[in-house]
Amino acid sequence: MTIGLPGTVPVDIGRDDAAAAARDELAKPVYAAHRPSLTQQVVDWVWHLLARILDAITSVAPGGLVGLVVIALVLALVIAIVAFRVGPLRTAAAAGRVVFAGATRSAAEHRADAERAAAAGDWDEAVRQRFRAVVRALEERDVLDERPGRTADEAAAEAARSMPASSSELVWSARRFDDVAYGDERATAADYRRLAALDDAAARTPVAVA
Repeated sequence: MTIGLPGTVPVDIGRDDAAAAARDELAKPVYAAHRPSLTQQVVDWVWHLLARILDAITSVAPGGLVGLVVIALVLALVIAIVAFRVGPLRTAAAAGRVVFAGATRSAAEHRADAERAAAAGDWDEAVRQRFRAVVRALEERDVLDERPGRTADEAAAEAARSMPASSSELVWSARRFDDVAYGDERATAADYRRLAALDDAAARTPVAVA
């Protein structure tokens, strides 16, 4: 159905156009920023819901401007539901990805554990322990305050403010730590060498004074 208003061009709104609009909206960075596993869960759920909604409304909704309003309202509802679901999921996921757990250990102790794991070819443990050595060393140098419950992303972001030259490596190392410690990815010898180089460079890098 086409509806035209005086002085306007008639507008036809079909299911394909509505789906394209929804796809464009869901492609924005606010949704893409989540980690792959979370993104996949949310996107799968959203597209399943959206397909059912579009099936229902396109069979009864009129075309033209009225159809546009109906589609816009439905899309707004879907986006609101996505935001509601993603918020708690993201918070819960982040809360569980802490750098340290258990008794406090020194940077040297974490570093020694990392080197033993590397010598044994256990790259997952080597990467986990070397990243912890990096963070603990920054705490020992007062670049970071000693704060329980800190996540890898938080440690990298806070350290980057005092060590801007190492910011990209800090961000990479935090993501790699999360992928290996809390995801299903496996570390490699190259990952460990890169993390060890960051550890060595951080120890030599002057800290910017605010």
